[in-house]
Amino acid sequence: MTDNPQVETTENTSRRRISRRGFLKVLGIGAGGLVVGAVVGGPTILREAQLGINQFFLNGALPTPDGPESPFMWFEIAPDNQATLYMPKIEMGQGIHTTLAQMAAEELELDWETVSVKTPDTESAFNPELVFTFGSTSTIALYEPTRKIGATMRQMLMTEAATQLGVDVSDLQAENSVISSKGDSSLSKTYGAIIADKSGEWVIPEEAVALKSNDEFKYIGQPLKRVDFYEKLTGRAVYGYDAKMPDMLYGAIARPPRIGATLASASVGTADQQPGVIEVVILDNFAGIVAEHRSQAYAALEFLELEWEGGTTASQQDIIDIVTVPNEGGTLIQREGDVPANINNGTQLTAEYRTAMVAHAHLEPQGALVDVQDNKVTVQVATQHPGLTKGAIAEALDVEENMVHIIPTYLGGGFGRKLGFDVAVEAAYLSRAVGRPVHVGWNRPEDMRYGQFRPPVHNMLTASIENGEVSAVEHKLASGDVFFFLSGSMLPSFVEGILGADPLAAFGSQLVYAFPNRQVIYHRTKIPVPTAFWRGLGTFPNTFAVETFVDEMADATDMNPMDFRLKYLPQDDLGNRMKAVLEQVGELSDWYGDIPEGRGRGLALSYDRGTVSALVLECSIEDDKVRTHHAWCVADPGLVVNPDGARAQVEGTIVMALSSVYHEAINIEDGMITNENFNTYPLIRMQDTPEITVEFINSGDTPVGGMGEPVIGTIPAAVSNAIFNLNGERIRELPIQLA
Repeated sequence: MTDNPQVETTENTSRRRISRRGFLKVLGIGAGGLVVGAVVGGPTILREAQLGINQFFLNGALPTPDGPESPFMWFEIAPDNQATLYMPKIEMGQGIHTTLAQMAAEELELDWETVSVKTPDTESAFNPELVFTFGSTSTIALYEPTRKIGATMRQMLMTEAATQLGVDVSDLQAENSVISSKGDSSLSKTYGAIIADKSGEWVIPEEAVALKSNDEFKYIGQPLKRVDFYEKLTGRAVYGYDAKMPDMLYGAIARPPRIGATLASASVGTADQQPGVIEVVILDNFAGIVAEHRSQAYAALEFLELEWEGGTTASQQDIIDIVTVPNEGGTLIQREGDVPANINNGTQLTAEYRTAMVAHAHLEPQGALVDVQDNKVTVQVATQHPGLTKGAIAEALDVEENMVHIIPTYLGGGFGRKLGFDVAVEAAYLSRAVGRPVHVGWNRPEDMRYGQFRPPVHNMLTASIENGEVSAVEHKLASGDVFFFLSGSMLPSFVEGILGADPLAAFGSQLVYAFPNRQVIYHRTKIPVPTAFWRGLGTFPNTFAVETFVDEMADATDMNPMDFRLKYLPQDDLGNRMKAVLEQVGELSDWYGDIPEGRGRGLALSYDRGTVSALVLECSIEDDKVRTHHAWCVADPGLVVNPDGARAQVEGTIVMALSSVYHEAINIEDGMITNENFNTYPLIRMQDTPEITVEFINSGDTPVGGMGEPVIGTIPAAVSNAIFNLNGERIRELPIQLA
């Protein structure tokens, strides 16, 4: 791709051709390579993606954005036979670039060693709003369009190869980036050679190209080597925290003593006289230092003269009191049957559960490098959404969005926190003041105290049991915001009124079991602490409550927890998938067999974002602490594209969730987070991680669910249920506090 995209000319425009299918187009071709891309019918959702073709011109010029026909991903094959896949997904350790590359390489018949994947920057990504990673939806959203681009591109190359080799296209086969004659292997050309020898325009297939059947796959379903392996192994991978530009400086920002406090007055004091200081920047509610080194910038903050006002004075008990299910009101988000008429019949079983507010605790804190010049703003940043970052910087600097160039870096973890615009805006203010690139990298206390957190949640469940049968279940929950934290900035405020319930905070709360009467009521509770996305969204706290309560109902009806779940599964395809994972995890863990002395086992089931998963944990209590010995997990996401990547996601989810179950809690006193670093916010240690066994079920022909988050809700419930199995104690609050 060119470093200096040019505007599409009238001549270029006239060469565009739309097929009779209405979603393919040609823009031209040159010796620079063949580029094929996908377009979307609107700037909001990838599942409406259509297949499009973009072939760029001899000089590599990129066309200007063209409304709904603008591409959001494309594949490029160069004359040297190297294939570069420009994917609208951010790599933050989850391996998504490898999974997407497998889908493309499958249909395009690429040599895996020639494949590299890049996230397009906002100058070359014509639809930057669609370049994001969120919610474990990448594979689901891109599976079909990625394969269609690959298949179409392969067919174009084979058609051209037939002309160049002087044979019928039916006599050709494609494999490992080479097209050869089926009857004469010496008659062959690489993709790159075909492209280099091409003259004239490429011909776009008028009809959709048939995709492979699953039994023809050679890449999809295989544990291939990661495409980012060498970059990360050799240290060449660029993360937001270690981005570099010539002549760059470093910045640090003054932080308030209480959450929500504003800067009433500020003066330079003697900060400008400190070693290495280049500039002191004071704006409305903003004060920062630019220095030659990061340590100098932080040290100079102590010499600013600042007065803060306002902000919350809330403490921990205040937050607990706010996040409590009230006696009435709320938004009804699920109703089956008539709960009010049946909930008071028979014997009532009631339980409530609480989960703490927690940090993301990703390895890499927030980091961004920004260079503000008169005609361009260049940003290297660790962000899960370049489009949001682009808009936030343009608004902060009061410039047109087309002036802002976002270059996404690798992310050292994200889990929903790395939207990237807060740290990038800070760096932009400082860079504008000095006219040079400025890097702002938060330290760990800043990252721990001044971000957004997983909201605290209060769940209450009530069941009516008649003659040994569950006749009604009611689930009420109160939660801080997850999705709604965007209100007032990127999310129109009227959306809250339309939705009523924060949809992401409610994840995992619905009752999938076939109880004859069931309903879920959500209560939005606004707290004076910023809360937002965290791995799994509402799935962790809500599934913890639901699946622990399922065990409580099983105990109340004198049933084995496995048998109880199997009994109340829905009688449909989803129920069949649930039954399959339950039975397989039961066999894998020897659920009905003998348990080692001094240990207990717990079971949990989850259906989240299209993926069905079941988990069994084996735990003990040693020295008044819970220890997890073994985790068995069976997951069915439909189709697993990369088993190694999927297994790594499940293993990472289990470890991260156990850390939250056993240790993690953000504490607030007098308006400020008291946790400063990992000495006051402990994480699980290597010696405390269990042996993990993971198996997958491929129940469909395509991916129907994600793998990065859906399993997370099973872990806290399985721990709670294992402890009850061990000693009869119910765990209803996280992190665990043993009696």
